[in-house]
Amino acid sequence: MPNSGPNTLLRYERPAFSVTVPLSILDLATIGPGQTAAESFAGSVAMARLAEARGYRRIWYAEHHNMSSIASSATSVLIAHVAAHTSSIRLGAGGVMLPNHSPLTIAEQFGTLETLHPGRIDLGLGRAPGSDQNTMRALRRDPMSADSFPQDVLELQGYLHGPTRIPGVEATPGKGTNVPLYILGSSLFGARLAAQLGLPYAFASHFAPNALQDAVAIYRSEFRPSAHLEAPHVIAGVNVIAADSAADAQAMFQATKRARVSLFFGNGRVFSDDEADMILDSPQGQHVAQMMKYSAVGTADAVLAYLDEFTEHADADELIVAHQSTGTEARLRSVELLADAAQLLRA
Repeated sequence: MPNSGPNTLLRYERPAFSVTVPLSILDLATIGPGQTAAESFAGSVAMARLAEARGYRRIWYAEHHNMSSIASSATSVLIAHVAAHTSSIRLGAGGVMLPNHSPLTIAEQFGTLETLHPGRIDLGLGRAPGSDQNTMRALRRDPMSADSFPQDVLELQGYLHGPTRIPGVEATPGKGTNVPLYILGSSLFGARLAAQLGLPYAFASHFAPNALQDAVAIYRSEFRPSAHLEAPHVIAGVNVIAADSAADAQAMFQATKRARVSLFFGNGRVFSDDEADMILDSPQGQHVAQMMKYSAVGTADAVLAYLDEFTEHADADELIVAHQSTGTEARLRSVELLADAAQLLRA
């Protein structure tokens, strides 16, 4: 586990048990068909409690906007809610889309979280909008704001770790909390920035797989040790559907892909299964299948075998898994089955 206390260097060690790297969770706070956002949040609390009991390292929540099936738009608020219902598991953003916000505001939010829940808070940072063009306008986001992402990361780092880069401006709470920062990405840009700043790097291979190996190779080769991290640390995203039978897992995998078809192509409409399958078989629909290229689907042993191979393929130090099973109970079962197979409690 990383030590994130004041003025300490993050060190990660690979534990000696059946899975070769630590496992974490990306919770998309999914709102299923016929479900409310409140029910989604209750499911997130249940998942966090289960993950904490079963030995997962951390849970992250991603900032998305104007997506009817994802409830994690107010990321810091959701983290606070889950933290209040758990006691030890690390929680964080995977990530905050920093160009949507001022660095000072994010420093104050996550400084507050760290003050309330010391030693448990992570802050992953991305530069994507987490939304479409119309939503960007609704957020009052400057279309050019992504260009200042590196400078914004440094400004944010100054508020949390010191010294401030804006004379006379400090984050309260925030100053001296030393909330660990992670750079998120799906391209070579984030890899190079994380390497230059000497920060951990998380690659979004669970939905943007194409540049995974190139990005990780660049990050490792260009990494510069920093006051925050002495050696490269790669977190790779991967989809997981673990079920009691292979047939059940495959059925849930197909349902997940159908749901994505409606999300990306439905314009508010939910396609029937037959309609969704037709789109999936089309050239347009192949993009959905490509997005989910890295998916471990099957019984727990089959999932674990896939994750072991994926760890080597991605040259990862940690995996963050997105449990994609349909329905809260199925996702919780997937969390549990993988923990049992990986023997996480022996870590």
